[in-house]
Amino acid sequence: MNKTIKDILKERILILDGAMGTMIQRYNLKEKDFRGTQFVNSENDLKGNNDLLSITRPEIIKEIHAEYLKAGADIIETNTFSGTTIAQADYKLESAVYDINFQSAKIAKEAAKEFSTPEKPRFVAGAIGPTNRTASISPKVEDPSFRHVTFDDLRIAYKQQVEALLDGNVDLLLVETVFDTLNCKAALFAISEVFEEKEIEVPIMVSGTITDESGRTLSGQTAEAFLNSVSHIPLLSIGFNCALGTNAMRPYIKELSDKSEFFISAYPNAGLPNEMGEYDETAEIMGKQLEDFMNSGLVNIVGGCCGTTPDHIAEFARIAAKCKAREIPTLKTQMKLSGLEAVTVTEESNFLNIGERTNVMGSIKFRRLIKEDDFEQALSVALQQVESGAQVIDINMDDGLIEGVESMVHFLNLTASDPDISRVPVMIDSSKWEIIEEGLKCLQGKGIVNSISLKEGEEVFIKHAKTILKYGAAVVVMAFDEKGQAVDYKDKIRICERAYNILTKEVGFPAEDIIFDPNILTVATGIEEHNNYAVDFFMASKWIKENLLHAKVSGGVSNVSFSFRGNNIVREAMHSSFLYHAIQNGMDMGIINAGMIEVYSDIPKDLLTAVEDVLLNKDNGATERLVDIAEIYKGGGKIREENLDWRNQSVEKRLAHSLVKGIVTYIEEDTEEARLKSDKPIDVIEGALMDGMNIVGDLFGSGKMFLPQVVKSARVMKKSVAILTPYIEDEKTERSNAGKILMATVKGDVHDIGKNIVGVVLSCNNFEIIDLGVMVSSEKILEQAKKHKVDIIGLSGLITPSLDEMIHVAEEMQRQDFDVPLMIGGATTSKVHTAVKLMDKYTNNSIIHVLDASKSVGVSRKLLGSDSKNFKFEIKQKYIEIRNNYLKRRSQKEYISIEKARLNHFEFNWKDYNSITPNNLGVQIFENINIEDVIPYIDWTPFFSSWEMKGKFPAILSDEKYGEGATSLHKDATEMLQKIVSKKWLILKSVIGIWEAKQEGDDVILFENGEQIECFNFLRQQSKKSKNNLCLSDYISPVKDYIGAFVCTAGLNIEKQLEIFEKDLDDYNSILLKSLADRLAEALTEYIHEKVRKEIWGYASDEKFENDELIKEKYHGIRPAPGYTACPDHTEKQKIFNLLKAEEIGVSLTESMAMYPNSTVSGYYFSHPESKYFSVGKIQNDQISDYAKRKKKNIKEIEKWLRSNI
Repeated sequence: MNKTIKDILKERILILDGAMGTMIQRYNLKEKDFRGTQFVNSENDLKGNNDLLSITRPEIIKEIHAEYLKAGADIIETNTFSGTTIAQADYKLESAVYDINFQSAKIAKEAAKEFSTPEKPRFVAGAIGPTNRTASISPKVEDPSFRHVTFDDLRIAYKQQVEALLDGNVDLLLVETVFDTLNCKAALFAISEVFEEKEIEVPIMVSGTITDESGRTLSGQTAEAFLNSVSHIPLLSIGFNCALGTNAMRPYIKELSDKSEFFISAYPNAGLPNEMGEYDETAEIMGKQLEDFMNSGLVNIVGGCCGTTPDHIAEFARIAAKCKAREIPTLKTQMKLSGLEAVTVTEESNFLNIGERTNVMGSIKFRRLIKEDDFEQALSVALQQVESGAQVIDINMDDGLIEGVESMVHFLNLTASDPDISRVPVMIDSSKWEIIEEGLKCLQGKGIVNSISLKEGEEVFIKHAKTILKYGAAVVVMAFDEKGQAVDYKDKIRICERAYNILTKEVGFPAEDIIFDPNILTVATGIEEHNNYAVDFFMASKWIKENLLHAKVSGGVSNVSFSFRGNNIVREAMHSSFLYHAIQNGMDMGIINAGMIEVYSDIPKDLLTAVEDVLLNKDNGATERLVDIAEIYKGGGKIREENLDWRNQSVEKRLAHSLVKGIVTYIEEDTEEARLKSDKPIDVIEGALMDGMNIVGDLFGSGKMFLPQVVKSARVMKKSVAILTPYIEDEKTERSNAGKILMATVKGDVHDIGKNIVGVVLSCNNFEIIDLGVMVSSEKILEQAKKHKVDIIGLSGLITPSLDEMIHVAEEMQRQDFDVPLMIGGATTSKVHTAVKLMDKYTNNSIIHVLDASKSVGVSRKLLGSDSKNFKFEIKQKYIEIRNNYLKRRSQKEYISIEKARLNHFEFNWKDYNSITPNNLGVQIFENINIEDVIPYIDWTPFFSSWEMKGKFPAILSDEKYGEGATSLHKDATEMLQKIVSKKWLILKSVIGIWEAKQEGDDVILFENGEQIECFNFLRQQSKKSKNNLCLSDYISPVKDYIGAFVCTAGLNIEKQLEIFEKDLDDYNSILLKSLADRLAEALTEYIHEKVRKEIWGYASDEKFENDELIKEKYHGIRPAPGYTACPDHTEKQKIFNLLKAEEIGVSLTESMAMYPNSTVSGYYFSHPESKYFSVGKIQNDQISDYAKRKKKNIKEIEKWLRSNI
């Protein structure tokens, strides 16, 4: 009996052939060769359409096959890489597709037959290329939901190709060079359809392509995510080809080898193409690299892609003959999902949180946005879910007024374009099969279908399950059958067991991909039959986990608390308690709003007891007790008496009083009274309101009113204007203003407190503000500036990479011939940077740095005033002087070479130094952080500074100038802190790590269990000094030491409350909350650092400092942050985030290395008693070149990130 290819692959490494295109090029073929006699009348040029040669020059194709077979190839590919109607449409040769594939298969089979022997059989793989279209990526930047090709377009095209290849008698099918996994899934679906229809099967190989050393496919998937996405088909092999050279491909082949039970293939290019587009790696060079793959047991099939020839294949065959084949690993049976990244559900996994807010049935806001076709805002809901910790997002469009299929497809295509959202798997949730199936056609990852059931009988259930399996998704099975919904324990387990047996025994559905939802039903309804619903769910979950091997349990948690809608405190307690007991009984995952869960241990004891009595059905009086105690937790407030004599004044004076004092209580009635009293509604704005705001402006300008009060005044103004706006629009009158100013935080930066303050102050002074928000690209800034015909553009940024983006915007303004002033602001900006780096980039109009909000009004008025020409001239002359002085100082400053700087390093006797061994090495996450524990660590001085009140706390509270305003602000802040604690407006989390380390020059090498895991790269001072030229690595021993890193955030969950303030036009409380979140992030950093010094690391276990001493950093050790003066390279944050897996606490980095959420801090921990903060300052070309080599980056990229230090 002949051995199958599977049998042979267990015994030895098989050789795949090399490049077809490279060999064809050797023949120097002309247009006529491609036309032959068959296509002589074609309207299009056909040269380069290599697949046609199987029809027009078959002898050449057979000759190439023979050369590879002679060289030792076990498998040859058909000449059909572009053999689909989609690819051939470029040549208008769709009608030739069947012949191309059939003839190619026939030629390859003839060649293989001639070389086959019983000892060495040869196989033909039908090559199925990726087409020249992508199903997951929009070709239109302006419309990310658009697709050039659909799943069904691809499925039909692939089906035609597969039918012809099988008719030509190929032995295998090879779906190769996969750059978009959704294309691949369409091919696999088509293959499954053809197998069913023809009642035949051949082994299937799949080979993806990693487009660059980022380790991802073109459509963004990691190697593991790609593997998870296509593993629903019992493949012969999986691997990678093309794009990379052999060495660069190794880590991704290893990942597949470690995580797959399929055979593994690798057929790389002959290196990367040189400047002439040619491949330089010889057979010997490639052979040596692939030999490492073989000796390491990574591969079962090797071959060559672009640039490889029969010489390469002969060398590979020679080496393979003496190497053992990779042994297939036995892996644990686990649920493996994927978005752009992989999610594996293991026995050790924590509860899998499925975000519910992108479900029109679970979120009023999301339903409204979808109904209003505001998909962009709806996308932000999905992003918020992921940022809040959802590991899967549930998407449901089931609403009578929503076009379900259309909305599902549109929204899924949009999520696919957002890498932050699409990194997690998707749960397609619908009761309508057509919506589920169309949704599945949009997922390149492995998602989950929610749901199917036995409600319509076994036939429909089996049909749906088979289709889901063919698309490659896991499935939720609801506990319904033909009789209806299972409500008690016996019905739940009866239906689940029946469904499990059908799925595993009749359908062949993997048990690990089956998720049962035994129905979470509402308790405490007052109906006796409902009292045991939660207990029945807990019992059913436990039974499923014990009896239905590998199956999972899920459910919609919010259902349990519907009786208490409107009382979020009670609902949150019910959700937390329910989850606690459900997880104890085996629940693996759940659809839940992360913002609607209380920390179980933080639930008040009396409430928890009442809740658990209901959930566990302790007795008949449980519901009544919970209803009673729920009244206590509805909240309440204090009544404050105030002097209302001012209410007896005229409406104009009342409005002015409200504006100056920031009182919103009476604004509706006073605005309406003023409107009725005026001839036109616009007169109220241009009269009474502007008079009041002029008083505010005068008081602010004279220093008698401070920024917090101004922001409160703006809140009153906005509310009044909002009331008047509909009346003004009805009369089609326009409000006059002092000028129109566009403001934006530049691309890559998420910081906006300062920008928002400036915007409020300007709007108080009758400027119209168009605020584009954060992370705004230059294209959008300039497009909106044109659209709104603005008078000034204002750019803001906090992190140093933002300075480069500002330069780019200035250059684009010059290129597009803008002629409006450009204002620059933000923490890292300065007059010097504006004068030296920006002024020459934009010369059509004035470019000016604005230090703070108090200066913005005066500058804006002067820029647009009658004397603007003289003002702009004076500014330019002043900036020229600043630039010249800077360049003069710089030329006078002396610098030394990096070699000399290293010789002048910090001196320390390391022989006598004993580093303290940490009590706990590795990574630790702190999630349930009590905000009240952190509040005492707040440094209030920077808080007042952010509100433009200069002075140290607490002295500022009694300051002659700022005292009254500072005291009022502090009172508001402390009251808000109480709300932050009681209403959980913010969630604080931290992750820290400590590792063994040692110094190597200017680098610090990190170790775990003796293996190197990372290298921190640092920079050294190069200015000529009498003392040391410092580098942070100087504080780490070259023998054995330790280093730590941390990420702390106080910005989680903030968007929810900010949205409420935004709807209420409440800039004051919005900015106040952001300011407090920033302070809490810094306080959390201080709190965690103290814990590290005293407990986790323990090098200062007996340390005792008061808060003011902590603020002054009197303790031993430092915590410098990447991007700041001692370590100015922001890209080093990536290493910290990767080591700590910071995304697990909900934080991430933007492309400009800004941390998101905003109120996040990261950095290193150094314990050396003499370590101190310093500024690296300017560095020279020799260090830039050296640093680029150490980081394995090109010099241009290094210069981009270190521009402020060059």
